[in-house]
Amino acid sequence: MSQLQTLRGMVDLLPEQTRRWQAVESVAREHFRCAGLDEIRTPLLEFTDLFARGIGEATDVVGKEMYTFVDRGDRSCTLRPEGTASVVRATLQHGLLSQGPQRLWYGGPMFRYERPQAGRQRQFHQIGVEFLGASSPRSDAEVIALAWDLLSALGIQGLKLEINSLGTPEDRQRFRAELVGWLEQRVEQLDPDSQERLSTNPLRILDSKNKGTQLLLNEAPTLLGALSEESIHRFDEVRALLTALQIPYQLNPRLVRGLDYYGHTAFEITSDQLGAQATVCGGGRYDGLIQQLGGPATPAIGWALGMERLLLVIAAAAQADPGGPAARLTATSAPLVYLINRGEQAEPQALTLARKLRAAGLAVELDGSSAAFGKQFKRADRSGAPWAVVLGDEEALAGQLRLKSLRGEAEEQQLSWEDALSYLTKQR
Repeated sequence: MSQLQTLRGMVDLLPEQTRRWQAVESVAREHFRCAGLDEIRTPLLEFTDLFARGIGEATDVVGKEMYTFVDRGDRSCTLRPEGTASVVRATLQHGLLSQGPQRLWYGGPMFRYERPQAGRQRQFHQIGVEFLGASSPRSDAEVIALAWDLLSALGIQGLKLEINSLGTPEDRQRFRAELVGWLEQRVEQLDPDSQERLSTNPLRILDSKNKGTQLLLNEAPTLLGALSEESIHRFDEVRALLTALQIPYQLNPRLVRGLDYYGHTAFEITSDQLGAQATVCGGGRYDGLIQQLGGPATPAIGWALGMERLLLVIAAAAQADPGGPAARLTATSAPLVYLINRGEQAEPQALTLARKLRAAGLAVELDGSSAAFGKQFKRADRSGAPWAVVLGDEEALAGQLRLKSLRGEAEEQQLSWEDALSYLTKQR
C-alpha cells in the first residue's frame, strides 16, 4: 500500500511551526485590539458567484486558480481564494453596515491552484484588515500604518512601501483605452500571457513578471497621467499623511493589484530580508465592491498579508538579529515545569498535582511513561523546562515533592505542594 501523503501544495504545520504561527497571531491580535478592530470569521466555502462578481471574471484568480466544484444540490461552490469578498458578503448578509462603519480583521486558510514554491502554497493563510464605510484619505493612511506598524513590531527589517493611485472607474477607463492603443502597436513585443490579457484585462499587463514586457512597459503611459484633478488631490492627501506619520514610501506608477475591485489608493509592502524584495502585504481601496455585490454604495479599504511568506521573512530577521523581536517569536517554547513521577502512590497523585499547577497558570509537562527516574530526567532536560518536580512514592506518602533546577545552580528543595506552587509562581 502506498504511503498516505498530503496533496501537492497542502502543507502540514508541525508543533514547532505552530508555536511560531501562534506567536505571530498573538502579536497581530493585540495590535488589532489596540486599534479598535473586531474579528470576523467566514466559511471556507462560498457560492462561486461571489468571487466571479467580486474579484472579476477576467482575473487569473477566477479564470485559472480557484478550487470550484458542483455540489449534490447542483450548486457551484468554491473554496475561498481570498478574504475580502467573503467579509463583504457577511457584512451585507447580517446588516452590519446599518450599525455604522465597520473596522474588521480576519485570519485563516485560502485556496488557489498555483505552482507551489517557497512561501506560496495552494492552501495558504492570510491575516487581513477591512475598513468598511471609511471614505477619507485618513482611513487610507491609518490602514497602511496598521500594516507598517505590525510588520515593524514583528521585527522585520528592510521594509519598503510602494503606493499608487488607480483613480476612479472613469480614470481607469480612460487609461485603459490609452494603454491598449499603445500596446497594440507593439503587441509582438509582449509575452504570450500579456498578449492574451490585452483583450481581456489589459491593466494586469502592468503586473507582468516577464522581463521583456517589463522593459517595454518602462516606456508605456502610466495611470497617474490619466487621473482627474480630484483623484490627484486625494492621492496627494494620502501621501502627505504618510509623510506626517514618518512612514517612508516610494511612488510606483506601475503598481496594480491582481483583483479587479481596487481603485484609488493601492499599495504593497516588501522586505529585502530574504535577499530579494519579497511582498509581505498588499491592499488598497475598493469603493465599488460592496455595491457590486448588492449592497449600498459604500467606501472601503483593506489589506492582507500571507502568513507563509511572513514566517520565512521573520525567520530570516531572527537570524540577522538574534536578540531582536523576530528572534523572540521564533524561540522554541518550553514548559516551566517537567513533572517526573514514578511509583504506585506517586503516579495517581502526579496528575492531580499537574492539574493544580496548571490551574495556577503554570505550564507543566507530565511524564506519563512510568520509566526509570534517570530516563525521565533525560526527557526533562530535552524538554527545555527550567524546573523539574519529582514525585516518588516517598514524597507522595509525605504530601511533599522535590523541586530541582535543570538550568541553574539552585539547590534541590523538598517542599509541600502549596510552598512549591508559591515558589514556582514567582519563577514565571
